Amino acid sequence: MILFYLQEAQNPEINPTFRLVMLVIFFIGLAVVILSKFYAFFESIYASKYKKPFFLNAIVFKKELTNRQQSVLKNEFDFYNRLNKREQDIFRHRLATFINKKEFIGREGLVVDEVMKTLFSATAVMLTFGFRNYSIELIDKVIIYPTAYYSNLNETYHKGETNPQLKSIVFSWEDFKKGYHIGDDNLNLGIHEFGHAIHLNAFRKSDISSEIFRDGFNKLASYLQDHKKVRDNLITSKYFRAYAYTNQFEFFAVLLENFIETPDEFRDKFPELYNYMKQMLNFNFAGY
Repeated sequence: MILFYLQEAQNPEINPTFRLVMLVIFFIGLAVVILSKFYAFFESIYASKYKKPFFLNAIVFKKELTNRQQSVLKNEFDFYNRLNKREQDIFRHRLATFINKKEFIGREGLVVDEVMKTLFSATAVMLTFGFRNYSIELIDKVIIYPTAYYSNLNETYHKGETNPQLKSIVFSWEDFKKGYHIGDDNLNLGIHEFGHAIHLNAFRKSDISSEIFRDGFNKLASYLQDHKKVRDNLITSKYFRAYAYTNQFEFFAVLLENFIETPDEFRDKFPELYNYMKQMLNFNFAGY
């Protein structure tokens, strides 16, 4: 009799209510997993046809910039002023989120101020404005030097670089500013380096925006591979600087500079390439 009671104490009966709750939680979790898989599958099909995700923005808690950051954005970043009011609201939220997520580090005595944070981050947010996942997870740190800096890796001076191993993007502040001083010379360090970061990030991630980017980039590469005349025209036109033909990463980064700074000329000279770039970036705003 004593043994019977001991065994009963060691194997207590599960409360029916608790069991029901656990079963409900289990089936809800299973349903969420299945539905998310179906959602991802159908969104992938949708994106392959329409070159965009089902939706871009799902803002629950809207973030705002400081007064100083808003002033810098309005006075020094022309792209923002070409957006409509709703797009501007979204841009400010994304910009505030991006600034909060990244660490900004000054080198060689440089003190990072709100102007720097705003302009560097606004460049990234502009380029990913057609992405749902816009924060470029490849990068945690934005490192800023006053001028061109010496690199021990290849023993030369750099104006900027993207280092995925250190999750960093590096700039010369002097050269970054030059990129925006002349807005139509197709030379913009910020666009170029963030272009590298976006490219690398898209080929490492599996989100829908990365999928759209990869699909567009592969189609662009195939198009050029199949059309020798277009390749020859690219070189003879000298519209894209020679550095573009170094490798596929420099090619995209240079095309991106031209796409942002001289879109009308790009569209007129190479409409097919322009459309591939527009599709890859889902860039359907500000007159593009």
